[in-house]
Amino acid sequence: MLSDWTTTEWEQVALIALSASVMYVTVILLTRLAGVRSFSKMSGFDFAVTVAIGSVLGSVILSKDPPIAHGVAALIFLFSLQIGMAVLRSRFPGLQLIADNKPRLIMIGGEVQHDQLKKAKMTESDLWGKLREANALNFSQVLVVIAETTGDVSVLHSSDSDRTIQPELLKGVIAGERYRNNQPG
Repeated sequence: MLSDWTTTEWEQVALIALSASVMYVTVILLTRLAGVRSFSKMSGFDFAVTVAIGSVLGSVILSKDPPIAHGVAALIFLFSLQIGMAVLRSRFPGLQLIADNKPRLIMIGGEVQHDQLKKAKMTESDLWGKLREANALNFSQVLVVIAETTGDVSVLHSSDSDRTIQPELLKGVIAGERYRNNQPG
């Protein structure tokens, strides 16, 4: 029984090496054609394509079925979808509104924006964890916290006396006007 897990046929290892090599070269070539966005998490769509690419790679490399040719075809299709969607999103802003989540302001200073936190499907515990990851030592350092379109959380913080955020950084952020309305002057 244990030997089933610890031994293998060298022919299988050779097939895995061949599959991995072909798929690796394919991913490198497609990434060069598609550009830097290929594995970014600029949008939820980009993240979904990245996960799908990983799934295709794992399936093709570790099993006989699907064959390598199917894997290469699937990768070409996924990269084409990603490129096509990026082009369409840049040409038709309405599509971007449909395809992407908008970033959302979930904290200003030490004040949690509970309505936005709830809409981001986050808990206060999630938020505290993100503040720790960003090395925020106390709420007085936090300027704003934003739930990004990708699911990441950005913590803009400062210990300097200049505690203003350039307005463009909050452009398109849901509830971003709350920060602007809280600023003196």
